[in-house]
Amino acid sequence: MKISLDWLNQYLDRPTDADELARVMTRAGFPVEERVAAGDDVMFDLEVTSNRGDCLSHVGMARELAAASARTLRPPACDPPASAGDAADALTSVALDAPDLCPVYTARVLTGVKVGPSPDWLVRRLEAVGLRSVNNVVDVTNFVMLELGQPLHAFDMDKLAQRRIVIRRAARGEAFTAIDGSRHDLRDDMLVISDADRPVAIAGVMGGLDSEVGDDTVNVLLESAAFDPLSVRRTSRALKLSSDSSFRFERGVDPLGIERASRRAGELILQTAGGVLAPGVVRVGADEPAPGEVSMRLSRCNALLGVELSGEEATGHLDRLHLSPRADGDVMTCTIPSYRLDLQREVDLIEEVARSHGLDAIPMREKIHIIARHPQPAVQARDALSRVLVGHGYHEAITYSFITPRQGQPFLLEGAEALMLSPDMRKAESMMRPSVLPSLLICRKSNQDAGNAGVKLFEAASTWVRSGGSPVETRRLALLRDADDAETAVRDLRGSLEELVSALGGAGAALRVEPVEDTRFGAAGAVSLNGVRIGVTGILSDAIRERFDVQTPIAVAELEADPLLALYPPRREVRELPRLPGIERDLSVVVDEAVAWKAIEEAVRQASPALMESLSFVGAYRGKQVGAGRKSVTLRMRFRDPQATLRHDQVDPQVASVVESLKNRCSAELRG
Repeated sequence: MKISLDWLNQYLDRPTDADELARVMTRAGFPVEERVAAGDDVMFDLEVTSNRGDCLSHVGMARELAAASARTLRPPACDPPASAGDAADALTSVALDAPDLCPVYTARVLTGVKVGPSPDWLVRRLEAVGLRSVNNVVDVTNFVMLELGQPLHAFDMDKLAQRRIVIRRAARGEAFTAIDGSRHDLRDDMLVISDADRPVAIAGVMGGLDSEVGDDTVNVLLESAAFDPLSVRRTSRALKLSSDSSFRFERGVDPLGIERASRRAGELILQTAGGVLAPGVVRVGADEPAPGEVSMRLSRCNALLGVELSGEEATGHLDRLHLSPRADGDVMTCTIPSYRLDLQREVDLIEEVARSHGLDAIPMREKIHIIARHPQPAVQARDALSRVLVGHGYHEAITYSFITPRQGQPFLLEGAEALMLSPDMRKAESMMRPSVLPSLLICRKSNQDAGNAGVKLFEAASTWVRSGGSPVETRRLALLRDADDAETAVRDLRGSLEELVSALGGAGAALRVEPVEDTRFGAAGAVSLNGVRIGVTGILSDAIRERFDVQTPIAVAELEADPLLALYPPRREVRELPRLPGIERDLSVVVDEAVAWKAIEEAVRQASPALMESLSFVGAYRGKQVGAGRKSVTLRMRFRDPQATLRHDQVDPQVASVVESLKNRCSAELRG
């Protein structure tokens, strides 16, 4: 923010000099970036953080300097002389069609003005901060913006169709020519100030060439308004069009300063260009807001700053900043001025106390006392997740959230829409990823280019889609591994998931994988946790691999991360170790290729073998010996009697019942 020392002194009860200004403002949090002497004046360029839009003016900086140096602020009077003639609402009208993007819009009307050169004092003020003089009317709007921080715009009212203003969203592709001569095609999410026919300004950014004030202007419509900061920022970036006005609107303007700046500009235009100010103002939008309140605990302030301020000291610091503190025991409640948009929480007030007290006055301690706390369960769960997967040979990947639409489209599930970024933000990678798998596939392609094989990757990260018109963010865990042997890769991946669930949930978690049709996979399984589906696993389809130019077969899994992490801490069951030996029996049965392990498992359990302790899959065989369309599945059953040594003649009938159940339910044949 460029300020003139001579100009700044106009708003102080006693003047400051250049050295004091540099020292005091740096101490208050506004360091000097540049200092240039210009005759009897000095121009300072002060650094202003993005949350302090109230300091982008000479009055704002004078307010800060006065608070920090025991001075009194003398703001300018904003009282135009009494008006005459037709009222403003009889000369123009304003329609607000986009109140979400323009909370308040005001218009004043001046008639019979004489546009010409500005007086010397006004030219000198503008040139002191690097602005050139245009004419008396435009110079006044720039002067008031630099004085009070509220951007203004003056229209030649006779160039406005029907002499009216409409605040609306632009039509897609609508053309606009800015004051600087640049031409733009607008988007339908951009806010424009229009007359009855066409846009005459891009709201908060820049006025139009066709309605600017010139030498032949007689009647002026003076705009003073507030615009949505995010909308102004998006529009400015998209059009590559910025101005002093957009710089301020992007940071927020004082809602009570809109009317004050309009009156001040009306007063100065009458002084410099003559004419008549129409009585009243045309105002649309919200009423002026009531002041807000924020409370601060003195004990919390002292604990955070490491000082021991008394209630009187803290009250004095806050009072100097015009926050009107009221103390009630340990709690101080402040009335927040409308221009302090940055003061919203207790810690904001504590920061103000620190600035006023002086950061240099806060003692530096040689020792730091740290309270050791047990890690939160969510942190422990994430650590356990990473520890298990790293133990299984996986490397954690950290990837970008942006992908191309071509990469993300296959991973959009039914009913979900892509969440797209604005083209001016990212042109090529314009989609927020709907799945973590595309990111891991991009990473796998990079490893392929580097000649790496046997790749195993995982990442827990956010994904985004648009559902019902609103963005939906979901945190997912994705695993990817090379699958030169598809069967081995799928079994290995499932084993990793089972151990992961066991590490996170222990005996209280049950993971199941059941075959499912999914066009993204050559073979897929739906993954369920305690009966609720949370994801999918399988061999990725050739079509998707080719889309990412990955040559190696790939096995993947993608699960919702929150249900997994919610399992933590694990619940363990402790049992007495078996004292008596068990008996294992392996069966190889030939079944149709379409028969899944789940069906075989259910057939075994339906036989209700009383002494069966566990059932596990051993392997599968396909070949000439079992015939086309058939496979041999080997399963292992472990039997144990907890009360006595088990005999084979006790197990044989149970195995026979299992074989019979497999024949009846799976059309299985016992392989010799």
